[in-house]
Order: sequence, then structure tokens, then C-alpha cells
Amino acid sequence: MTVKNDSGSIKVILDTNALMVPEQFGVDIFGELLRLGYAHWIVPASVLGELRSLARNADKGRDKTAAKVALGLAKSCEEIGEDNFNADMAIEQLAQKTGAAVFTNDKALKKRLFSKGITVVYLRQGRYLEATKKEY
Repeated sequence: MTVKNDSGSIKVILDTNALMVPEQFGVDIFGELLRLGYAHWIVPASVLGELRSLARNADKGRDKTAAKVALGLAKSCEEIGEDNFNADMAIEQLAQKTGAAVFTNDKALKKRLFSKGITVVYLRQGRYLEATKKEY
């Protein structure tokens, strides 16, 4: 099932690591999401909390910079929920509630989402995004 918002855009929920892809891999995630048909981007508030924590507390270097860039990119997305919940659980519950796909590279989260029949968008070969839905 593909869920569209009122304007007909297909929804996708972005995980912490998804928003860090542009800085870490040089991939235009929004261009890639649009190529796949996803034009309504959602970020749970708990994901933003994780990014703020990484931007403050990560060792200097790649993750800290990627988190700061990700926070800027998240401004292009709709923020949903409150930052008082585990980000992965918030993503799972939001995906089940809305029927939206989830963009994540987290293997454990992908496995849980696939087991629930949720479409997962992920980085493929470090260059482009792919969407897959596995039913168990």
C-alpha cells in the first residue's frame, strides 16, 4: 500500500542515518527520493533529538559534521511527534500508523520493518536509493 498525502505525494519517514547520507556519501537524498516517487518527507522529533545529540557530543569529524548537515536538511521535512521516545520505535509506530515507507540503513530496523510489511528505502552501493518491500 502506498500512502499519499492530500496533495498526492507519497510519504517517507527519514531515520537519523538517512539524513546523514548526503554528507557521508555525497548522495542527493531528496533528488533520489523524488526519483522513487517520494515527495512528502517526514522526520520524527526523536530523530532530530538524536541528530542534535550527535552534533553536540560526537567526536570531532565525520559524524559530527554529518549530524550538523543533517539538521539543516531536516528543515525540508515535516517534523512529527515529540522528542521523548526511542527514535526507532517512533519510526516503526509512525510507519504502521501512516503506511509511509521508511528510509533507513539500520539493518536491525530494516529487518523489523520488513517483518511488518513496511516498504524500506535504503542506500544501495553507496550511490543511489532503492525501495523494497518484503512480506513474511
